[in-house]
Amino acid sequence: MDIVIRPVEPTEYETLGDITAQAYLQDGLLAFGESDSYLSELKDIAKRAAAADVLVATQGDQLLGGVTFVPSPGPMAELARPGEAEIRMLAVARAARGRGAGEALVRACVDRARTAERTAVVLSTQRTMLAAHRIYERLGFTRAPERDWNPIPEQPEFTLLTYELTL
Repeated sequence: MDIVIRPVEPTEYETLGDITAQAYLQDGLLAFGESDSYLSELKDIAKRAAAADVLVATQGDQLLGGVTFVPSPGPMAELARPGEAEIRMLAVARAARGRGAGEALVRACVDRARTAERTAVVLSTQRTMLAAHRIYERLGFTRAPERDWNPIPEQPEFTLLTYELTL
């Protein structure tokens, strides 16, 4: 059965929020674990959907994961410069990994960026997200170390790596 990528439906907000939060928690990606304030951002799909495009990967009636596609600089952008699109909060449920959902979500974002005539797609990732790095590199993204940044100044070791794809 094929993986389908489509916009999230309001009835799926809670499920996708839980998948995203659990993926970040289970993979140890939150600096402060369950007390991390970013956890509420990860769960708040309605807020993201109001400011960006939230896409889901489904297979049959199963929701596998999702991503936030930010088509241009704005309230959901962290890195995007004028003309660039941004990918944020990519997450696939642990039980659904290895099926190609993550790659399909990234490809869908790249396709949307091309359709919107963006010049590039940028994203942030953590050093430990090795499977995600492999997807990005397979799709032509390259490291942009000059754009690495730290969202938690009190934790200098928490530097996010930047990848970009020129379109």
